[in-house]
Amino acid sequence: MSRPLIAGNWKMNLDRQGAVALAGGVADRAAEVADADLVVCPPSVYLDAVASTLRGSAVAVGAQNMHHAAKGPFTGEISPAMVLDLGCRYVILGHSERRHIFGETDEAINRKLLAALAVGLIPIVCVGEQLDQREAGQTGAVIRRQFTGSLAGLSAGQVEQVVLAYEPVWAIGTGQVATPEVAEAVHSDLRKLIQDGYNQHVARAVRILYGGSVKPDNACQLLAQPHIDGALVGGASLQADRFIAMAASAVE
Repeated sequence: MSRPLIAGNWKMNLDRQGAVALAGGVADRAAEVADADLVVCPPSVYLDAVASTLRGSAVAVGAQNMHHAAKGPFTGEISPAMVLDLGCRYVILGHSERRHIFGETDEAINRKLLAALAVGLIPIVCVGEQLDQREAGQTGAVIRRQFTGSLAGLSAGQVEQVVLAYEPVWAIGTGQVATPEVAEAVHSDLRKLIQDGYNQHVARAVRILYGGSVKPDNACQLLAQPHIDGALVGGASLQADRFIAMAASAVE
């Protein structure tokens, strides 16, 4: 297993004061899980405040999304350079909500991925199937299509810089969670896709996270699986003690 990575996606939650307080709470306890990498991803309007709070700490900051262009007439968007300038090291791309609510395609995610790598950001690229696709036995095909389309044109060296996250859409915010066996099977398939497309070294280097109603009470079993290298956490990342507890599970 690679060094575990626990990323908190705060989504559209908190206010400025709450975001700063949560970031500080995570930083205060980061030493308890020194063998894991911690990332928090606040709403874009609080990136600067959170990055300032975490400067010099062991906790990295990530954006929840970005545009692929360096600049231009894209009202309401933020560029890769802006994300980097705010102090971010990571950016989440292709989250299921971006795919299924906002209609982002694999091609659009691929453009963002290439742009993120070009400025030195670490992309967390999400893939995952919807409930009807799982029930129809299409999970493997969906994951393969999203992986291939989202990472199209990347060299082996570029892929090594990418973090993948498997998020079964039916388990996000629903309270449902994939069993450790189900999650591990998809993670294993993703690892094989990397190996087949590149090589074994790259497949071992890429960290693959699980996301989908991850909580302290199920994190230990999920993170114990051989091909699960960490977690992309939603609601449970909005409390510092719960977030640190999941990182402790990964370390254990």
